[in-house]
Amino acid sequence: MNLTGKVTLITGAKGGLGTSVTHAFLEEGARVIGVSRSISGTDFPHESFSAMPADLSSPDEVRELVDSVLAKWGRLDAAIHLAGGFAGGKSVADTGDATLLGMLEMNYISAFHLIRAVIPAMRAQGSGRIVAIGSRSAVEPQALLGAYSASKAALISLIRTVARENRDRQITANAVLPVTMDTPANRMAMPGADLSKWIEPSQVASLLVHLASDQGSIISGAVIPVYGAEA
Repeated sequence: MNLTGKVTLITGAKGGLGTSVTHAFLEEGARVIGVSRSISGTDFPHESFSAMPADLSSPDEVRELVDSVLAKWGRLDAAIHLAGGFAGGKSVADTGDATLLGMLEMNYISAFHLIRAVIPAMRAQGSGRIVAIGSRSAVEPQALLGAYSASKAALISLIRTVARENRDRQITANAVLPVTMDTPANRMAMPGADLSKWIEPSQVASLLVHLASDQGSIISGAVIPVYGAEA
């Protein structure tokens, strides 16, 4: 799964999952551009890491981000979209507009902005990898998660559409659906939970590396469950 020299853009690069994913791509030799609203080179002191803060809700900022990557490295081999958000606990009837719009913004619209911006460069070079993090609830909706589940389902539809539209240029697009991951934030939010059923971020990171590698070129349009003990 060697990624030496592969220019890889990772959104949400220093989050609970993002930290593991960024380290995994750097260890495989990728040139990583880490993206979040607040990120710096000191977050990952590695010669192949570059930080580019950006607001993914702004289409203009996303286009400027991708243009900067292309101006500096001349290509973009992979876009790994980890950024997202969660809100739940209320029925559809009780869900406010702010929650609905927030979930769509964080989990679907930001991904649309990013993918729309990277596709032209990938098509021009005749290759590319796009991977997004979804959720089990996107395909198995649960009560009290209506806005969140719908936003993640929209993301999956987007990924599958992109895979179909760009297979003629050797561009793959896939979604990975992990259940609860063992991150500091989740441990704090769910004290007393059964950690044996949680997924290690490093396991998800390894799967993303494979999907971004040359060996992953045969996989596209896939929605891959990572359920572990919750299967």
